[in-house]
Amino acid sequence: MGKPTGFLEYHRETAKVLPPKVRISNFHEFRIPLNKEKQMLQGARCMACGVPFCQSGAMIAGMASGCPLHNLVPETNDLVYTGNWKQAYNRLSKTHSFPEFTSRVCPALCEAACTCNLNGEPVATKENERAIIETAFEEGWVMPKKPKVRTGKTIAVVGSGPAGLAAAQQLNRRGHQVTVYERSDRIGGLLRYGIPNMKLEKWVIDRRVYLMEEEGVTFVTNTNIGVDISAKELQKKFDRVVLACGASNPRDIKVPGREAKGIYFAVDFLKKVTKSLLDSDFGKVPYELARGKHVLVIGGGDTGNDCVGTAIRLGAKSVKQLEMMPKPPVERMESNPWPQWPKVLKTDYGQEEAIAVFGSDPRIYQTTVTEFIPDKKGNVCKAKIVKLAGQKDEKTGRMVMVPLEGTEEVIPVDLVLIAAGFLGSEKYVTEAFGVAVNTRTNVDTKPDCYDTSVPGVFTAGDMHRGQSLVVWAIREGREAAKMVDESLMGYTNL
Repeated sequence: MGKPTGFLEYHRETAKVLPPKVRISNFHEFRIPLNKEKQMLQGARCMACGVPFCQSGAMIAGMASGCPLHNLVPETNDLVYTGNWKQAYNRLSKTHSFPEFTSRVCPALCEAACTCNLNGEPVATKENERAIIETAFEEGWVMPKKPKVRTGKTIAVVGSGPAGLAAAQQLNRRGHQVTVYERSDRIGGLLRYGIPNMKLEKWVIDRRVYLMEEEGVTFVTNTNIGVDISAKELQKKFDRVVLACGASNPRDIKVPGREAKGIYFAVDFLKKVTKSLLDSDFGKVPYELARGKHVLVIGGGDTGNDCVGTAIRLGAKSVKQLEMMPKPPVERMESNPWPQWPKVLKTDYGQEEAIAVFGSDPRIYQTTVTEFIPDKKGNVCKAKIVKLAGQKDEKTGRMVMVPLEGTEEVIPVDLVLIAAGFLGSEKYVTEAFGVAVNTRTNVDTKPDCYDTSVPGVFTAGDMHRGQSLVVWAIREGREAAKMVDESLMGYTNL
């Protein structure tokens, strides 16, 4: 696969990015892909490994090593190198439903497990995939795949995020009639409103949705199952139901002053910004949400970073990002060997922009908030924060972060964005269908299964596995579709 000596001859090269102070002037994607010739050379760097961890998706030390979709990575890299773009698209499509999404937002588990990553820089597989799918769209190879025969079976998919879309795509292509219900005003779920436009422009979602509509999938928006339509009504109308509602129950910060105005869950804030942009066709940027404000982001993950980048684009006066855990090492520790996921310091686009605008990294490690202080009008104006230290819990033996006395500090704050993760699925949905949930409130199933405790009701994505990556949601949607198909037909060829 690739060129046998390619990894020795060619250096890793990825898309150019606009400078931080240039890209923060708008909400558009800021990566400029390589030209075809340079991208082909990146395919040449693939080493033809005897054991390609890049496509294994194996769980090692609690994290996936390689692609959960088991994409045929060495094969597609080789086809990129030789310029066989159409064949590369055909091979990628065997395992992947939406490369145009993951090639923009995935943290590239494939690259972390790349053998080149052991003693050098990994193959640019993520950008190779983007080049494949965008070339396929440009050349007209991505065509609606309409089933030749309909089975007469009907399926309702609740939720139009990556898991719901993947399940719907597969089941429709099998010949079943699929209807996707979405409580928001637009299709896409997490992809639409949980990921900012500069990471994933929304026309990319619309392009795929139009294709799925041509294939025969029916989309119904502004319809909240369990509220607008009862679970019983849905189960009566359809032969099978797939719950793919996400892990949309945000973790709160319960400290004094939480009721103050100006404190939002990150996902609500990001949705408000994106909806304003889409409703006005990018004519109205909601600067009033953050302009001239001291912004405090609580949470150091991807969503927290997205809040940092969004706040900067809205004209924030300052941005601080609290992270409870210690600062990760710059390089792998001996306890974190390849091909495990590298637990190292990552400076994402939002932090890069904060450094460029404010002169320093916005992240404050081993720190949490203990109180929000409102002004006379009830608006948050200050926050008390405290440093944390690791300490072994005597009962459980686990390390926990505890406050350090004498490290309290009061900082000015006008806007607080809570990006502390999610606790699981929303109660009203699971109770409406009567499905069993686990201790994390995720829908409970047997290991590696997607059928719930209620006959005819299946689940997939974050609602099933908890907060995770888009690539995992697509994997779960595809796997759930297999089980649904088998339950209807007695076998499956998906």
